[in-house]
Amino acid sequence: MARVDSQGAIGAVTELLRDRLMDRGLVVAVGKPEQANDNDPAAKLNLFLYEISIDASLRNHRLDPDGPDPLWLVVRYLLTAFDDEQRSDSPAAHVLIGQGLVALYELNFLGVRGARAPLQDALGHNPEPLKITFEESGPDLISKLLQGSEETYRLSAAVQVRPILLLPDEVPRYSLLVGMDHSLVPPAETAEPVGIEVFPSLGPRLDRVEPGVFDAGEPVTIHGIDLHLAGLEVVLGEEPLQVVGQRPDHLDVIVASVRPGDLLAAGQGPSAGEHPLTVRWSRGDGRYRSSNLLTAALRPLVTTAALNTAGALVVQGRLLGTEADDVLLALYADGAVKHLLDTVETADGQSSLTVTLPGGTAAGTYQVIVKVNGVQARTCPTVVIP
Repeated sequence: MARVDSQGAIGAVTELLRDRLMDRGLVVAVGKPEQANDNDPAAKLNLFLYEISIDASLRNHRLDPDGPDPLWLVVRYLLTAFDDEQRSDSPAAHVLIGQGLVALYELNFLGVRGARAPLQDALGHNPEPLKITFEESGPDLISKLLQGSEETYRLSAAVQVRPILLLPDEVPRYSLLVGMDHSLVPPAETAEPVGIEVFPSLGPRLDRVEPGVFDAGEPVTIHGIDLHLAGLEVVLGEEPLQVVGQRPDHLDVIVASVRPGDLLAAGQGPSAGEHPLTVRWSRGDGRYRSSNLLTAALRPLVTTAALNTAGALVVQGRLLGTEADDVLLALYADGAVKHLLDTVETADGQSSLTVTLPGGTAAGTYQVIVKVNGVQARTCPTVVIP
């Protein structure tokens, strides 16, 4: 399911609506109402796409903060019924349009589960199921749509489907991390990392965590007040971390699980990405009193990238994501992203990623950028594509 597949989403919605109605035993045609009987005079429903508009509620919503602005659409159809004598004003036609309306009302959401593979590919990027709603379809609307010497006024119902996502071909605007010298092997920081200060509006305890983005096993410092109490725990997501130093105004922490085997580093704890970080104090009765929440980001670790014998790109490391995570790879060269790879095969333990290179990938030397749940790995290894 590539991003370019989403550009067929409008046609996919039309086909999916037709398929769902036909699954209910209804005969469905697509096109202008007066053309519905050209090929088949049998009783049927007809779907006519009469309007495409921008979904204003999602106009500025991006799936990826560094990616291009997607196009969010609303489509509107006219549903018309014909009896076996090509009439829309007979009792038989009225029964048929009622069956079509009930079928759409029961669907409510237009899901892609069980749909044909091309339809799933075109609509699979949508962040939520497509919503079906009915609109006013008074005489003014129908008269405007069914005007002309060959058109006849026909009783019809207007149906809206939203939101439909179309993604442009533009590659995202990723870049190498600031403050890292990628000419070194392995890359190293060129300056002190910059932490993002977070000032909570509620809660008196935590002030900030430095650094705000970190690797598994890295030391971090949590600043705040009243951090000298006995029995404090630092929790990242749902994983308690190792506290190695304690002062009234800060805690020194190692980003590693306190449970045996360090499940976090083994890829069995939180995935890479942003997580809530909190400090909690045990009251001694099985309950905890928690601080305010901070947001901290756990970074994936990339160690190597190479082509396997089948020509696929294999990236090794830790916390590289599971099937449920949003994993993106990009091939970077000459100061820009050349290819975005978003169809990724993950491995158990989050230790490797396998990507089939798209056809037409130019030979050359690339740096591999890896982002898991929006957080980019420090290391961008070099791979040579013959």
